[in-house]
Amino acid sequence: MKKNILLLFLIFNVAFAKASYILIPMDAETQKEHLKAYGITYWSLNKNQKVKWLLNYRGGSFLLADTEEARRECTIRGVSYEILSDSKTEQILTEIASPSQNMEAVVLEKAPKIAVYTPEDKVPWDDAVTMVLTYAEIPYTTIYDEEVLSDQLILYDWLHLHHEDFTGQYGKFYGAYRAAPWYIEAKKTSEERAAKLGYSKVSEEKRDVALKIRDYVVGGGFMFAMCSATDSFDIALAAEGVDIAEAMFDGDPSDANYGSKIDFRKTFAFKNFTLERSPTTYEFSSIDMTRKRNIPFQTDYFTLKDYSAKWDPIPTMLVQNHTALVKGFMGQTTSYDSKTVKSNVLTMGENLTNGEARYIHGIKGKGFFTFYGGHDPEDYRHRVGDPKTELELHPNSPGYRLILNNVLFPAARKKKQKT
Repeated sequence: MKKNILLLFLIFNVAFAKASYILIPMDAETQKEHLKAYGITYWSLNKNQKVKWLLNYRGGSFLLADTEEARRECTIRGVSYEILSDSKTEQILTEIASPSQNMEAVVLEKAPKIAVYTPEDKVPWDDAVTMVLTYAEIPYTTIYDEEVLSDQLILYDWLHLHHEDFTGQYGKFYGAYRAAPWYIEAKKTSEERAAKLGYSKVSEEKRDVALKIRDYVVGGGFMFAMCSATDSFDIALAAEGVDIAEAMFDGDPSDANYGSKIDFRKTFAFKNFTLERSPTTYEFSSIDMTRKRNIPFQTDYFTLKDYSAKWDPIPTMLVQNHTALVKGFMGQTTSYDSKTVKSNVLTMGENLTNGEARYIHGIKGKGFFTFYGGHDPEDYRHRVGDPKTELELHPNSPGYRLILNNVLFPAARKKKQKT
């Protein structure tokens, strides 16, 4: 009789403890493949399975339904995971829901359709976002000017801007590379594309592309940009109707006193900046801190800010990481002078040494934008022609995690941002 009771007790407890959920931990101690963990989450969403993003719980962990297929996928991709019973899951969610805890469980509902704005002649390792999307096995579609101008942005939930120059000044590479074959070919290709699309100047075509992207965001789209695509985009908006390109870029002189004609009301993130007039200077404006920062490589870090997960879930999602201190990295646009950042834009990551903004976010109309300074989070000073970054060597990169936070952001069931 006692044996039967013991057997029933064991059967009951085994059934009660049956695993129902998979926890993908995102803390520094447990997760072996932080970047691929985002790919597992996207994979689950793509199979119409909702995922809970556990903000501020063990580095921003993910909770998904336990299936043999999900376990197998985690194993294949090398992603660390834990099997949870119903009771353990309920215990974690109760802890997260407690008013005393700065945590929140956000439901991710649908895999966002991703577009990367990039020219066909660019190699994938020119851009950190395409590299990490590929590494994480998150699918994306490349588009460029033709698709943007023909209103195809509405097909996508999330748009990344490759390191583009929306001012039509060819990246301000003229001073150092005007005789380089790749520069000459890129300029020729851009002019031919503009002519094909009905424009006499590349600067005018890029302006209209920027305006289409602006309308996409205002209408409810999510835009992410890095390096020169951030400040050159805002400059193009502010300079609408003003010729700021010199003759070597568009065949005629710039407008006289064009600096006084810049309209900062049209920008997303920046204000009160001064444009760099010299065509031979590798800089767009006073927004960028690259030449002003004077921070040694050894101490070049930026700090992620802390937000209330329950009251400010949007910035909390965007700063999820296993560390609050992120190694800095350079780019044509490395970081932003805090004096040029609008007051309604959140600075989510800043260098405490000089107060520069590294990672900013804002709302425009019904949509959202995030600007991230620098070129490649794991290549401190990326130069033209440098070899690609091998992300297999950086599977836990906190700098790359910030990019992937933005990729998943459109999948979330939104609450109103109060910050």
